[in-house]
Amino acid sequence: MEGQVKSRQRVVDHGEVFTAEREVNAMLDLVKTETERIDSRFLEPACGNGNFIAEVLRRKLAVVASRYRKSPLEYQRYAFLAVSSIYGVEIQPDNAQECRDRLFDIVEKDARSSIKGAVEPAFLDAIRYVLEKNILCGDALTLKDASGEPITFAEWSLVTGDLVKRRDFLLSELLEGNVEKGGQASLFGEANALWEFDEETQGYIPAAIREYPPTDYREVSRVG
Repeated sequence: MEGQVKSRQRVVDHGEVFTAEREVNAMLDLVKTETERIDSRFLEPACGNGNFIAEVLRRKLAVVASRYRKSPLEYQRYAFLAVSSIYGVEIQPDNAQECRDRLFDIVEKDARSSIKGAVEPAFLDAIRYVLEKNILCGDALTLKDASGEPITFAEWSLVTGDLVKRRDFLLSELLEGNVEKGGQASLFGEANALWEFDEETQGYIPAAIREYPPTDYREVSRVG
């Protein structure tokens, strides 16, 4: 159990036991092709300090590095896309922050080891900002965040070049009847006349509660 619990008291109080690395990899290997798609979206509804999504991120970044390490600009663009496709909800505030920090460290270390030259500070700032929006402190059962408000997630999509479009959705709406072709759940749709057909996911999704103009991905924090 070493590394799977922070303290016995937390196990008693919260039932907090983290999944071991071996089990994490075994489960992710079942969906190996999805973990290696840079833009494939993952949601972990009880992410703890990030065991699952950290490994998903490592796999995605390995693909980014293999394709784009010769171009720092492209590496950073697609590393942003990889990070922005990962979502988590965690009820314990310290775990949520630890998860954000853990994912950020993975990106920073990978960027510095994969590309030649300096990593753009604006890129790292954008990664930090996206993690604040994508890894939330809340309860996935009640679908409320730590302040009691409905959990809202941002969808990030590369439009053209370095431009990214952000749309915000209520998690409750995304999960309601949200099934894509083949019967598999998709984060960002059963055909519902009140929903919109999304070309990217090839499924029906609810209308966004807020949309933002296309923005350079390095400047997303300025329009949020």
